[in-house]
Amino acid sequence: MEESAKKFSEHIAGDIVLSDNPGNAIKKWRNIFNVSQKELAEKIGITPSVISDYESDRRKSPGTGFIKKVVNGLIEIDKQRGWKTLSKYKDILGIKFDAILDIEEYSKSVNSEDVAKVVDGEHILNFGRKANGHTVIDSIKAILSLNSYDFYRLYGLTSERILAFTKVSSGRSPLVAVRVANLKPSVIILHGLDGEVDEIAVKIAEIEKIDLIVSTQPLQNFIINLRKLGNLDFQRV
Repeated sequence: MEESAKKFSEHIAGDIVLSDNPGNAIKKWRNIFNVSQKELAEKIGITPSVISDYESDRRKSPGTGFIKKVVNGLIEIDKQRGWKTLSKYKDILGIKFDAILDIEEYSKSVNSEDVAKVVDGEHILNFGRKANGHTVIDSIKAILSLNSYDFYRLYGLTSERILAFTKVSSGRSPLVAVRVANLKPSVIILHGLDGEVDEIAVKIAEIEKIDLIVSTQPLQNFIINLRKLGNLDFQRV
């Protein structure tokens, strides 16, 4: 795991350094590791306000020394937690991570009715499927950067999961990609749909018996609410 951690940390550091908004990139990775500003600040010996200032653009871009401290802090916290985050990513380290906005394995199965409720979504098709995790994907970056094997690895630990595609115009491209893949998700969410769902996309989901949901919830809330599904204390709303 140490070798994977080194490779992972190099990717995170590069992603932050090369980002047009390093503060947003730091926030993205901190959220992926599910680490609070306070916890990270304590780990690297600074005040939470410093991290807050960088993430909200109140301070200019952080230097490489600060970025190294942040990355090492996240990795060290994950190590103390038993590699909770890295264990989910170690099999997909070859993927360009900008395509993956979030990935999570749930502690219990959830049904698509609950999924639709937490993301303020609407069922286009509902076969009563369940999910044991989710992957949120930037559909544009996925199309441009992922090959067929990369797409297979988006399923994480189980194919019985939610694949949520953002920045979709009609939903046809994501559903075509799912159609030709060997593994099929149990639930697909089309996020930020620009117009009606494509008829072919609906037909593919119907053939594959995949629950199809559309949601326009703000992306940050969307990801936060999907994560709630994996919480043991989650109750139906």
